[in-house]
Amino acid sequence: MRRFLSWFNRHPVRLVPLGFGVAIAITSVLLWLPVSQGTAQGTSAVDALYIATSAVTVTGLVTLDTATHWTLFGETVIMIAMQIGGLGIMSSAVFMGLVVSKRLGMRTRLIAQAEANRAINMGDVRHVVLRAFLVMLAVELITSALLALRFHFEYDFTTFEAIWQGLFHGISSFNSGGFSLFSNSLEDFENDAWIMGPIIVSSIIGGLGMPVLFELARRNWGHRKWTLHTKMTLTGTTILFVGGFFVFLVFEWSNPATLGPFAWHEKLLPALAQDVMLRSTGFNTIPVGEMHTHSLLVGVVLMFIGGGAASTAGGIKVTTFFVLLWVIWSEIRGEPDASAFRTRLSDSVIRQALSVALLYVAFIAAGAILMQMFEPHILLHDILFEATSAGATVGQSTGITPELSTPSKVVSIVLMYGGRLGPVLLATSLAIRTRHRLYRYPVGRPLVG
Repeated sequence: MRRFLSWFNRHPVRLVPLGFGVAIAITSVLLWLPVSQGTAQGTSAVDALYIATSAVTVTGLVTLDTATHWTLFGETVIMIAMQIGGLGIMSSAVFMGLVVSKRLGMRTRLIAQAEANRAINMGDVRHVVLRAFLVMLAVELITSALLALRFHFEYDFTTFEAIWQGLFHGISSFNSGGFSLFSNSLEDFENDAWIMGPIIVSSIIGGLGMPVLFELARRNWGHRKWTLHTKMTLTGTTILFVGGFFVFLVFEWSNPATLGPFAWHEKLLPALAQDVMLRSTGFNTIPVGEMHTHSLLVGVVLMFIGGGAASTAGGIKVTTFFVLLWVIWSEIRGEPDASAFRTRLSDSVIRQALSVALLYVAFIAAGAILMQMFEPHILLHDILFEATSAGATVGQSTGITPELSTPSKVVSIVLMYGGRLGPVLLATSLAIRTRHRLYRYPVGRPLVG
């Protein structure tokens, strides 16, 4: 045991994938038990592993109907798994390390700092984890209460059903879980602002990330005092929020299978919800499989970008994407340095952003290629959407998830697991392995373009 602990002490980054793996394994076993299954067809080991991975990585892709396949016990297991995934196995590992050693080592501090993207003062990680949990609990309880009241008084749910539905969807929305207890997700509530409003707000808050939320609370909304991370996250989120809304509104305006049948004012909320859910939660209020192909491709881009760093959303993160945009803009203008908000971006940040983005592209592309090999009868844009949704841990699907073969399900499991851990582990590895040399090689200028 001492040798085992020493091994992790030398390589603390391994705690993160181990924590996720243990949580997925336990959830898989619990879902595989007969007590979790509400139908006579049973649950295969692959499906149990798939749903468990989707829940712990807060993705939301499902091969089995959540509303009908699971018992109350099974639904509770999924809800708890989403809660654990949202809070982060890393935070749990840091907390357990504090309990055992009463003190964090330098490398563990680096891990926590990389996860928080250096926007939080990591002087006392216990307080950070506690505050994150309190924020999560407050938003979830408020969202759950509002949903429960609406379900009870407007849709005649019993008191228990309303509370349970509200709690499940409140936790799922903040943690970007994407799981719903309705077979068609939230399509029955596409124009109910009292249902979609709290879910959208909860999704946005969860997708901003704890560093930004702490910054807003600490700085009292004084934007001149915000850190560069907060400025970039809020600016990027606003641009994607407004831009995605208008794109979906225009592209799907006359589509008879999505927004077409609605009056003009009834198209606004579903378009807004689709924009928000694609970057974080994964619910859907319109049938995704009926969207135009160009709308699906826009969805692929939004899923790839994702939400804020250290948030419950997935993707390469807003800051990563906009760092690269600022680099491109500075290069176009012929600026000697890449800068944003009158602040020069460090070379290490630029290299990290470029590495994360390109590796993410390669990771998702490899998954899409393999899934297309295993599912040659499925259209390529559906496969690309599915692979991106899994790799970016979003959870929306064009409806092909239950049809996937076992090899494709395994590929999707790897995409969800790697998509959840990849950015954290890569950023941590880059932070730990930074080298300082006393010499530099001669400058080379190969032709570009």
